[in-house]
Amino acid sequence: MTDLWHECSTALLAKAIGELCFEGLLSPTAHNDPASYELRFEDAVYTFSAKRTAFDGWAVEPGSVRRAAAGILGDDVVEPCDDVQRFVVDAFRHLRVDPATTAGFLAEVTATLAADVALASTALPVAELASLPQAELDGHLTGHPWLIANKGRVGFSADDLARHGPESRAPVRLPWVAVHRGLAEFRGTSELSEEGLRTRELDPMTVERFTESLQEVGVDPAAYVWLPVHPWQLDHVVRTLWAPELATGRLVELGEAPDWYLPTQAIRTMSNVDSPGRYQVKLPLRILNTSVYRGIPPHCTLAAPVVTQWLSGLWQADKLIGEWGTELLGEVASVTVRHPQLSRAGDVPYQWLETMGCIWRAPVTLRPGERSWSLAALLHVDRAGRPLVLEHIGDTDPAVWFAALLRALFRPLLHVLYTYGITFNPHGENVVVITDGDDVPVRVAILDLVDDVNVSVDRVPARGLEPDAHDPVLPRKPWPILRQYIVDALLVGVFRPLSGLLPLPQDRFWGMVRGEVDAYRDHFPTLAGRMDEGSLTVRDFLRYPLNSYRITLGYQDLTARPPVPKTGTLPNPLHSAVPIPPLDGW
Repeated sequence: MTDLWHECSTALLAKAIGELCFEGLLSPTAHNDPASYELRFEDAVYTFSAKRTAFDGWAVEPGSVRRAAAGILGDDVVEPCDDVQRFVVDAFRHLRVDPATTAGFLAEVTATLAADVALASTALPVAELASLPQAELDGHLTGHPWLIANKGRVGFSADDLARHGPESRAPVRLPWVAVHRGLAEFRGTSELSEEGLRTRELDPMTVERFTESLQEVGVDPAAYVWLPVHPWQLDHVVRTLWAPELATGRLVELGEAPDWYLPTQAIRTMSNVDSPGRYQVKLPLRILNTSVYRGIPPHCTLAAPVVTQWLSGLWQADKLIGEWGTELLGEVASVTVRHPQLSRAGDVPYQWLETMGCIWRAPVTLRPGERSWSLAALLHVDRAGRPLVLEHIGDTDPAVWFAALLRALFRPLLHVLYTYGITFNPHGENVVVITDGDDVPVRVAILDLVDDVNVSVDRVPARGLEPDAHDPVLPRKPWPILRQYIVDALLVGVFRPLSGLLPLPQDRFWGMVRGEVDAYRDHFPTLAGRMDEGSLTVRDFLRYPLNSYRITLGYQDLTARPPVPKTGTLPNPLHSAVPIPPLDGW
C-alpha cells in the first residue's frame, strides 16, 4: 500500500503543479535547461521537468519534482518530492489563500488521492479494459483530467466511498419512495406517461409489492408519485430532512427494486447492469464534488422532458444529423419534489433545495457490431503508461482514426452550434463514443441535455421557439461565450491531453481539428457571420480556471451555483494551425 500511495501521490503532484501553472496561479521560471523549471515560494523551491503543451499547458513529468528548503543547520536540503499535500500547503501559503480554504481543498485532494490508490490497487492493463462494456469501464477511469481534486466527494465517509464511488465497482439496488402528489410532480415526453415509465422500469411483481406497501399504511396508491432515491441520500438526507413527511405518510418508503446499478463517472447517474435497455437514472446527492453540490435543481427536473422533446424534433428534421447518426440520450421523464418548508424560506443555500427528485435518461442504442465508451475513456492511461486509446486504434492509421473521431464528434457539434445557436457541454462524461467492429468511431451520443444546453441570445429561426420561452431555463449566451463550451469542455478539456497521447505530431493534430472548422465554413458560407462572432480560430480564448474557481471561492454556502470567473486568455492552437482537410473529402 505504501508503494501505491507513493505512486499515486507522485502522479497527483505532477498534475497539481501542471494545472495550477496552466491556470496562471503559479508562474514557473526556466531552471538550468529548457525542459527544467522552478517555482520559488517563501519556504521552499520546487524544481521539475515539464513539456509545454497546447493552450500554454504544462505536462509535468511524474517523479521529476524536487523540493529544496532550509535545513536545521541553515543549508539548503534538496530531496525528491512526492507529497502532493505538502505542495498544496506550500503553494497556498505563497498565494495567500485563506487557511479555511486551504483546509477544505487539502481534504478534497486527500480524498482524491485515497480514491486513486483504491483504483490503482485493482487496476487492469488497457488490453483488458478495451473489451469491457461501458458501464463497467467507467469504474476503471481516473476522473476529470483538468480538476486536481476530481474525487473530493465532501460528505462521503470512507465506508461510503467503498460502497458508492465509481472506482469501487460495487453494484447497488435502488430504494424507491412514493411522494404525495401535493409535494411531487411527474413529467414526461409526449410518448411516455407515468404509468408507462413505471411499467418499463419495474417488473409486475415489484409494482404489486410497492402497491401493497402503500395499501398497508392506509393510503391511496394513485395519490402518490413513485421514484428511486440513491441509497446514501435516503439514509443521510431523506430520513432526516424529510422525517416529518415520512411520519405523516406524505412520503412512504417502498423498498428496493431488484435491478442492480453501477455509478457512472458522474457518480449521481446510475446505469442499470441487469437490464441495460432500461433507463439511466440521475439522482441527487448532497455531496460537494468537482466544484458544486451534486443535487438536481427543481427547474432542471421540471424542464428536462420538454427540452428533450424540443431537441429531438430538431434532430429528426435535420438530414445531416441523421446521416452522421448523432444520437441524443434524451431525459425522457422526471419527478420534481420541493421541500414544503425550505422552498419558501428565502435565500437558503442551493444544496438544501435539491435533495429529492429524479431524471430518467434514455440508454445508448447500439447497432449490430457496435460498442460504446464514454469520451473520458480516451484519456485513460494504465499503470504501465499505455493509453487506452492506443488499444482502440490498434493497427489503424492514427490519423485515419482521429479523423473518424472528428467526423463523429466535432462535426455535429459545429453544426448544432452554428446552424441552431445551440451548444452542449461535451466533456468526457457528457459524450458517448460509438465504434464499429474495428473500434473506429462512427458516431456519438450526447447527454445531460437540460443541465448543460445553452442557446444563443440572437434568435435563430432554424431552431424555432425554445420550449422555455415563457419561463427561461436554458441559459442565453452571446456567440463568443456560446463557443466557449466547446473550447473548455472539448478542445482544452479533452483534446489538450489527447494530443499528447496520440502518435501524431502536434501540428498535424491541430491542423486536422482546424481542417474540420474550415470545411464546415466552406459548406455553409451563409453562416460566416455566426462563425466570425463565435470563432474557433481567433488568436486567444478566454481562460476559465476550474481549479482556481474553488481556491478563490472557498467553501462558503451560496444560494446558487456561481459562474466560473474569467482570468486572462489562452493562446489558441487553431489560430496558427495549417488546416488539413478532412480525409473523407467533406
